[in-house]
Amino acid sequence: MRERSTAVSPVPAAPAAPAALSLRPPWQALNSELWLSSLALAAVFMGLRASGTLGEQPVRWLLPLGFVAMTALPWLLLTTAGRRAIGLQAPRRAGFVLIGITVGVLASALCFALGVALFGHGAGHWFVSVANSYRRTLDTSGMGLLQLHLIFTLPAVLFSPIGEELFFRGLLQRALEQRFSPARSTLIEAGLFGLVHLCHHGLVLSASGLQLQPASATLWVLLMFATALLFAWLRRASDSLLPAIASHAAFNVTMNVFIFAALWN
Repeated sequence: MRERSTAVSPVPAAPAAPAALSLRPPWQALNSELWLSSLALAAVFMGLRASGTLGEQPVRWLLPLGFVAMTALPWLLLTTAGRRAIGLQAPRRAGFVLIGITVGVLASALCFALGVALFGHGAGHWFVSVANSYRRTLDTSGMGLLQLHLIFTLPAVLFSPIGEELFFRGLLQRALEQRFSPARSTLIEAGLFGLVHLCHHGLVLSASGLQLQPASATLWVLLMFATALLFAWLRRASDSLLPAIASHAAFNVTMNVFIFAALWN
């Protein structure tokens, strides 16, 4: 008579937590609580963004300063292995860059179309607010549309796509994964990305203080949250930040095409 096997099937092991990011020697003490330090940095960058966007002309330099700082962080904090871990490497397939560009163009076109459908060319349209921020930044009188497009689009292709993707989808995402699941980490960083864009639309600084445009601000934050999820998907699917950077740049270029072709007057 055959004996029944009493061997117990092995229980599947729980997924291992992501390995700690490889920090440069001066910063290795931060490794265990890097997620907290990264959230503190996010708060600093949000403050710089708000001051540089909503503040008066003398503090406008804080906006590009924040982007430059976000870009420099991976080289200041991380070793070569750490930079690869956040996605500073070639994508799995070159086609992901083209996918990213397509996603960015379509997302920006959707934001424009939804804004027009709900608010026309009025103050509730988020791209109108961006156009107004351009006017506050520079005296645009006497400039042609092509000149304006180049002046405002070149920085929009370089500063925010590189700085924000390196920080939000790169360093912040991977640091949060030391404490939370990848899905929850993505929701946190995408939520912060959405909120920081309130300074581009939704918050208005006037003589009476900060005022909120509740309806359009909520929609704008949700749109930026959804866009951040798309960028995060590109980062995860390609194992690289390059498609997300390309997508972000394509979003900004398309936004400025709509601004100067349809909203500028």
